Amino acid sequence: LSQLSGSVSEKIKEIRGTVLHEIAFIESALDDPEHISLDGYPEKLSGIVSDVIKKIDKLLANSDNGKMLKEGISTVIVGKPNAGKSSLLNLLAGEEKAIVTDIAGTTRDVLEENLVLKGISLRILDTAGIRKTADTVEKIGVDRALEHAKDADLILYVVDASVPLDENDAKIMEILKGRKAIVLLNKSDLTAVIEKEEMEQKTGAPVISISAREETGMEELEEQMKKMFFQGEISFNDEVYITNARHKQALL
Repeated sequence: LSQLSGSVSEKIKEIRGTVLHEIAFIESALDDPEHISLDGYPEKLSGIVSDVIKKIDKLLANSDNGKMLKEGISTVIVGKPNAGKSSLLNLLAGEEKAIVTDIAGTTRDVLEENLVLKGISLRILDTAGIRKTADTVEKIGVDRALEHAKDADLILYVVDASVPLDENDAKIMEILKGRKAIVLLNKSDLTAVIEKEEMEQKTGAPVISISAREETGMEELEEQMKKMFFQGEISFNDEVYITNARHKQALL
């Protein structure tokens, strides 16, 4: 509603008005140098230009958030087979979207679900469990999982806390470097062999203990996502978001 009422337009008009005013002043001074003094003007203009650039930078900084509000945050669930990725998707979706069994490697292709959590629009992708495999079909699924993880806005790394880490976990943790990610220590209802502090040190990402089976830890996950993407607050009313690629390019 804020977009439709012209909040972006007003911001652009304000910036454009400032620039046009200074251009008009400079042209007037060039036309009538005897009566219009430019003493101290370069310093004044420098401050005005810096302020304009800051305002444009703020609009550009919010453009990624704008894209997320419009298209949804691209969120990829990764982890080893049987870690509980599909159970997490079903829990977030509120229905049985993915097949869940005790057989490792049930999910072989990418499952996609669009949903909203506490005002955050998500495009969630559940991927095949990442592990070394000789199975041709499963290997294709693993490769797709790795590709989607590279392009994601957010990675949810699901770890079975009841089994030790191995080389497959090391491969996944390599993907997380420099990315927005949340580590979910699943199966917290079982005896844990992986400590929260250990995962924080290894990944540098926030770690949350959950139990997809007992449906615990979801509130903390939602709050963490809000904190990561909107600094703890989603302010649709106060912030102006650029949601159009052409507008973003023009600002750049």
